[in-house]
Amino acid sequence: MTNEELKKYYFGAYSFEETEDGYLQAFQYTKAQMDYFQGAFDFWYDRCMASTSKTIELNTEATKVSFDFKIIWMGSPDSFELQVDGQITKIAYVMDFMKEGMPEPDFSKGFPGWNLPKEGRIEWELPEGKKSVVIYLPADATVVVRNFEVNAPAERPAKNEKVLWLGDSITQGFGPLRSGQTYVTVANRILNYDIVNQGIGGYVYDKKSLMKMDGYQPDKIIVALGTNQYGSETMTDVEEYYETLTGIYGNEIPILCISPIWRGDVPEHYEKFVSFCENVKKIAGSYQNVTVVDGFTLVPHLKEYYLDNLHPNCLGTENYGRNLVEAIRNIGF
Repeated sequence: MTNEELKKYYFGAYSFEETEDGYLQAFQYTKAQMDYFQGAFDFWYDRCMASTSKTIELNTEATKVSFDFKIIWMGSPDSFELQVDGQITKIAYVMDFMKEGMPEPDFSKGFPGWNLPKEGRIEWELPEGKKSVVIYLPADATVVVRNFEVNAPAERPAKNEKVLWLGDSITQGFGPLRSGQTYVTVANRILNYDIVNQGIGGYVYDKKSLMKMDGYQPDKIIVALGTNQYGSETMTDVEEYYETLTGIYGNEIPILCISPIWRGDVPEHYEKFVSFCENVKKIAGSYQNVTVVDGFTLVPHLKEYYLDNLHPNCLGTENYGRNLVEAIRNIGF
């Protein structure tokens, strides 16, 4: 496929650009939003261009799929994953593509020592017959692709509602260290939304990043923010965020607020954290088009479900995603 043809099967992007060396790069933010992050905080800027929740999806009878990739930035090493008819069948870990002699992983500090960019090619065999194929790109890295090949005709799969997902590192996908196992991915395997995921590691309720996205109008919006700012002295940022969000998209678009999930890494501040979460629910719930889901009900309050007592691991994200789907269905969102 040419890069232009590939766009038909590429989900999770707001816009595309082709690099000088012929790779297709997808973006989930507008240029104005990315300019804001660049001026605000390098940590956010790096992550606003990550391959978060980006997928290549097709229905086909092909028995082989392959593509070239280049990793141009990495926050943590998760994975490329192949899903066939709803089941993950192949995983290619980013770690396996990195050169030897690099430092041992330290998930708390990122990976500034990796030798990037890193290029490679993935080739996967597929079973016989007509099938649904989904390729998950790394969630916590910026990956570009080219020379996508499939050895049979393909069809673009149908999707349900267009959903804009707003959040922090948990929504971006850090924690499970697998792109096909973030809570957003787990939930969307069932919901089949056509999503744009604007989750960014370290992010907060920040109205300045909310801007009109020309040509894009979501059917629904999901907001999962707050855990990074429970120490705030006021709730002004949260109040202004929902005021700005509804000002841009109107009072008719349904918005789901997921209040912060449980975290066990700050026992000395736990009461303050709980109080903050309650205030988030009150503020969001005061809007007629905003429905609130209590994040404390979505992941068990046990360290076994977390990478670091803050970010859910694979077990935690499986619970998070499935419990979120149940909540969405119960409230009719």
